[in-house]
Amino acid sequence: MVKKLKSIIILAMVALVTICGATSCKSSNKLSKKEYKARVEQATKDLNAILNDETEWTLEEQLARIEEIKKTDFSKKNPEIVEMIERAEQKIAREMAERDRLAEEQRLAEEKRLQELEEQKKPQTDVITYFESIANAKDVVTANNKIKEALKLFASPDAVVLILLNNYGDYDRPTTAINYLNYIKDQKKVNVKVNDVKYNEKNKIIELELIKK
Repeated sequence: MVKKLKSIIILAMVALVTICGATSCKSSNKLSKKEYKARVEQATKDLNAILNDETEWTLEEQLARIEEIKKTDFSKKNPEIVEMIERAEQKIAREMAERDRLAEEQRLAEEKRLQELEEQKKPQTDVITYFESIANAKDVVTANNKIKEALKLFASPDAVVLILLNNYGDYDRPTTAINYLNYIKDQKKVNVKVNDVKYNEKNKIIELELIKK
């Protein structure tokens, strides 16, 4: 009997503590009129600043501030704040989408620029590679086939080829792509390197400047 009585007393005490704790927690969440008024004023001020672009906050910081404002229930007493929150969120969403669009455009533009640089470098390497494959061809047929492939790098078979003899600006007689490729076929050696290349809008070589090694 005593044990049952003790159990009842303990259960009653636990229940009382739970009820008191819950009541205390609930009351702590309630705001005084002064506190609520201050939150209304601050929320209105911050939301107006966001809507009118009068803040130096980043878009992420603006969203974080709005999330903080939303922790207070303004729907009953101040529905205009709820409406401002919705407009501010929509505004930020649009600005984020525009920011992401511009960032993607910049990324694609930079990617294109780097690709074009790589494309400009590639023909220089390919030219020398073709020169060597023509010079080292095992027979005339193979050399002629390599010449046909190499000509695809040029705007036309008559694209200008200049031979710089030294670093003082002395040039050999100008020739053309087709003539120089045939010259390499006959000489069976390559003693030049690319000094400069000019391209047309299709990235085809219109002028090739070589310098003797």
